Amino acid sequence: MTISATSSGRVRVTEVGEFLKNPPEGFSVETLGSGYRVRCNAEQNLVLIDDFQSCGGKVVFQDSLGRKVKVHNLWDYTSVRKSLVSKRIYLLSSVCEEKLAVTKTKEAGGSRVLKQCVVSIDGSDPFIKWQLEKGLDWTISSVAGESYRVDIDLTEALESFAPQDITTDDPEEVKPVWGDASFSLKYYSDALFDFPHWFGFSKRTFKLKLT
Repeated sequence: MTISATSSGRVRVTEVGEFLKNPPEGFSVETLGSGYRVRCNAEQNLVLIDDFQSCGGKVVFQDSLGRKVKVHNLWDYTSVRKSLVSKRIYLLSSVCEEKLAVTKTKEAGGSRVLKQCVVSIDGSDPFIKWQLEKGLDWTISSVAGESYRVDIDLTEALESFAPQDITTDDPEEVKPVWGDASFSLKYYSDALFDFPHWFGFSKRTFKLKLT
């Protein structure tokens, strides 16, 4: 199986193997006996990648906040928000198989992973920044004074970057789709009886687009 590398000013998609072999500016990779340790310039980059297993071993991003970012006060939230709209955001996503015969009943989350990719988005790009600020403002105004979770979904933004050079050994026709293309911001308030959060009413999602 192969996958074509794709990139643009706003979005860049790089196979994990290529990323580790030739890390972008601001990153360094240390090869360990059990895998890799990746460090980055936190002044320029915001990494939201959990530890994961690659074909070469475990990959640990030393300065990552993780896919689910947790904040407990306004200062923390303000700091994370400032980073989101001023730095390049890095996320681990997967190219998954979607057999066309079961498209209507099978979601990407339950599909076999074909390739892992590091996706980066320029949070300081005026259009991306506007979407992030608008989505976060909407979330906070909707659940003021409560705990909340907001999911930022990149799936639609990645559709135009779908790999064009996918081959598998499966005899059935396979369509490559993106999985795990989102990250979350969780805010925990000090409210004693935070019923909306307990019952899942304070969960919000907004999608990033390129056009």
